[in-house]
Amino acid sequence: MNLIHWLRRCALAALLAIPLAGSAGAQAWPDRPIRLLVPIAAGSVTDVILRAAAPELSARLGQPVVIENRTGASGIVGAQACARATADGYTVCAVYHSTMSFNPLLFERLPYDPVADFVPVTSLFFLTEVMAVNTSMPVRSVAELQAFARESTQGLTFGTLGEGSFPDLLLRWLNNRWGTRMVGVPYRGGGPVALAVAANEIHIGNMGLGNFMGQIEAGLVRPLAVTTARRSPLLPAVPTFAEAGLGEYQSRGWWGIAAPRGTPATAVQQLNAAFVNVFSDPRFVTFLERQAVEPFTGTPEEFAAFLREDRRAAEALVRIANRAPEVYRPAP
Repeated sequence: MNLIHWLRRCALAALLAIPLAGSAGAQAWPDRPIRLLVPIAAGSVTDVILRAAAPELSARLGQPVVIENRTGASGIVGAQACARATADGYTVCAVYHSTMSFNPLLFERLPYDPVADFVPVTSLFFLTEVMAVNTSMPVRSVAELQAFARESTQGLTFGTLGEGSFPDLLLRWLNNRWGTRMVGVPYRGGGPVALAVAANEIHIGNMGLGNFMGQIEAGLVRPLAVTTARRSPLLPAVPTFAEAGLGEYQSRGWWGIAAPRGTPATAVQQLNAAFVNVFSDPRFVTFLERQAVEPFTGTPEEFAAFLREDRRAAEALVRIANRAPEVYRPAP
């Protein structure tokens, strides 16, 4: 073989190898840490769960999963950060009922579109929420709370996550139904709300039960009702909303995972597999049960279908609460 022929064969081999190298590079995801945006305060039950899940996810994905809290404005701050992130598979986002279903109904000029800006990855869990009061309050049931709120000369305070948040919607619903004037006080997560109720800074909170368990066990907070269809095994003596006379309030909090629109399908599928695997692991399910949440995972397509149904349910609840949309104005 002469030198020119040999050089030509080498050049052809190099050209044929270029697409293979590109294909191998495309399949290398992930090759650096993955950021998980959490739109709620550190220490809240969802933050605690996702921080516990992070090392399990890292083991399955082969790269660190780093939690980054982006709090405020009923999840809008975190959702906006997610929508603006590079769609390369290295940013994933915790989303929930407010960011994906209620905010579009409650605010005009949102800085994100819950349908156009995200690709669903998987649902994660349903929350068991509890209505609770400080033990210094002279109420031991929802009926007694209703009577006390009606008779109170000063408006009782109710912990929310800001204007238009899920707790704020419940507060408006209760005020409309009871003819009361309870006042919302905004916090950045369920953990801070639970601490505020325990410290008697506010009168009432309605957040994930996992946020309140420590205060309930310490005798600082009194649970009045849970949002689930059946009584929680963690609080078997506490009635459900339906048993307490709040059966018309049908909505239930949930959390899931989404990614910026345009994230590669291969990354979405691998993220889905990792999250579903972790949240289905029997050891992790036991941990979730202690946090008072119910695992609820599935395919991206199943999560997309769930979101469509949840938005329809949110529309019905907003009508009942008689909440008119407000223009969203970001904090200065």
